[in-house]
Amino acid sequence: MSPASFDRRLTPARADLGAEHLRGLVDAPRYVEGRRMRIVEASAPLRRAPQGDAPLETEALFGEAVTVYDKSEGWAWAQLERDRYVGYLPGAMLGAPSAPTHRVAALRTHAFPGPAIKLAPRMALSLGAQLKIVDHEGDFAVAEEGLYLWSRSLAELGANEPDWVAVAERFIETPYLWGGRTSEGIDCSGLVQTALTAGGIVSPRDSDMQEKMLGEPIALDDPEARLARGDLVFWKGHVGIMRDSLTLLHANGWHMKTVREPLAQARERIAANGGGEVTSVRRLGAAL
Repeated sequence: MSPASFDRRLTPARADLGAEHLRGLVDAPRYVEGRRMRIVEASAPLRRAPQGDAPLETEALFGEAVTVYDKSEGWAWAQLERDRYVGYLPGAMLGAPSAPTHRVAALRTHAFPGPAIKLAPRMALSLGAQLKIVDHEGDFAVAEEGLYLWSRSLAELGANEPDWVAVAERFIETPYLWGGRTSEGIDCSGLVQTALTAGGIVSPRDSDMQEKMLGEPIALDDPEARLARGDLVFWKGHVGIMRDSLTLLHANGWHMKTVREPLAQARERIAANGGGEVTSVRRLGAAL
């Protein structure tokens, strides 16, 4: 079977190369075992092709694990461990694997070279970045790279947020960025995935995958089926989160940022601008 028969976003197979675990499933001239690595910059762009102006598929955050299948001319063809997305990462942004213990719980936090906030930060890490904390010094947690982070901006990996919608609300006014997953820029499905992940809920990356895999369908206009906080509202190529029974929270290209607005207003505008009608509403569980 050719690689084209699979979802290209999730399948580590090209015309010239396939992952070893796909042997017998896809046809390729050769197969390789991947090498596990991790992101060592604040964030890394995963692109559709090995060039800086190629479309951005998604972003990988500091500390996240990847499996690299090929390296060439400064680019690594790799698969993200978080959501199985496949694409090209700048090779210089990869380093040796590690076992993270904590995640960034603040919308954004600085990593310093020492235990003092007046020092010039080495980088700024976004919500969801992962670190292996090896020590504490005063109010600072010390990561294995020698980075010092304000302890209260971190959470242990197993400590999930009790209200994932509140996590999404932290991104209000964040600029819209196609493929983005950080506080510098985020898209609609990236917002959903990032917030759900903070709440301990596994989510695929794109809105079409989320619509197929998350929650159970509920009626939108049935007066007996009142929308609730945390319901996901889908259009073709777009998704938003219900903040309450009437208000939608979403990153979108009309406002070019993350906003909250009446769902009725969003539905009218999206339909008027060629985005179509709501395709489904999905409920993940009890209202928060």
